[in-house]
Amino acid sequence: MKLVVLEGVPLNTGDLSWDALSALGELTVYDRTAPEQIIERAKDAQALFVNKSILTRDILYALPNLRYIGLFSTGFNVVDLSAAKELGLVVTNIPAYSTYAVTQMVFALLLELTNQVSRHSEAVRAGAWCASKDFCFWLTPLTELTGKTMGIIGMGQTGQQTARVALAMGMQVVAYSPRKKELDFSGVRWADRDTVLKEADVLCLHCPLNEETKGLINRDTLALMKEGSYLINTSRGPVVNEEDLAEALNSGHLAGAGVDVLRKEPPKPDNPLFLAKNCVITPHIAWAAHETRARLYQVAIENFKAYLNGNPVNNVVK
Repeated sequence: MKLVVLEGVPLNTGDLSWDALSALGELTVYDRTAPEQIIERAKDAQALFVNKSILTRDILYALPNLRYIGLFSTGFNVVDLSAAKELGLVVTNIPAYSTYAVTQMVFALLLELTNQVSRHSEAVRAGAWCASKDFCFWLTPLTELTGKTMGIIGMGQTGQQTARVALAMGMQVVAYSPRKKELDFSGVRWADRDTVLKEADVLCLHCPLNEETKGLINRDTLALMKEGSYLINTSRGPVVNEEDLAEALNSGHLAGAGVDVLRKEPPKPDNPLFLAKNCVITPHIAWAAHETRARLYQVAIENFKAYLNGNPVNNVVK
């Protein structure tokens, strides 16, 4: 069986081995693949492994040998699932592999905003503490999270873990999910979306990208948020209207925002958030710890083995 990896990087930058996958077929790995290269590189593949490469209807119909698509991601919006179903393809994703890593990034971003660690460290290295008349100094108001309200939109595995950490820090948690599940969550209060927006001192987004959530955070929904509140987005960039968020930050309506994802990645130099006040931006790295990527890769291997054994798991084609 011919296997093709269209995007070896950034899953594997040299710190993981392709041996486990190559043992399952004749493997070809490309570090990166441009959209116009997909059909040529995948034309003989029976199994295709991708992350962000967009597999449209036209592309899928141009690959007559293809039987399996293994996603190196939880999200599966890069594949035209209706076309995949018509063609009888199995498309597997990697659910919940990054729950703890993304939660860690949520609080890394939030604590950077509330405690300004890097700014104060830079000031100390520049001599500000040595020149201080007092035993301590701070350059900006600092914020204690205990007693504050964490609002969460989207209560999948990562939303749930974020709630657990917030509760452990003494925060109150109010959450919204359009597909509310029966969760044993002492301390979490369920509410409608607008109530979460209005009550949150910190709003965390953990929702998937779909027609309902695209542009969810915009001028109108930002206006519902408290003056001086924070926004954290580690879900998908297009969930947020970046122009509207920049306006809310620059006007002072929001105290800060932390985002690990942007609408276009890599972003253009004129992205409005680059010049916005109190905006911490990281380059989509919540999933990038070695342990997290190794876990993803192992699940991808197990997904493919299950398919080869005739019992597909994590198949997102319904």
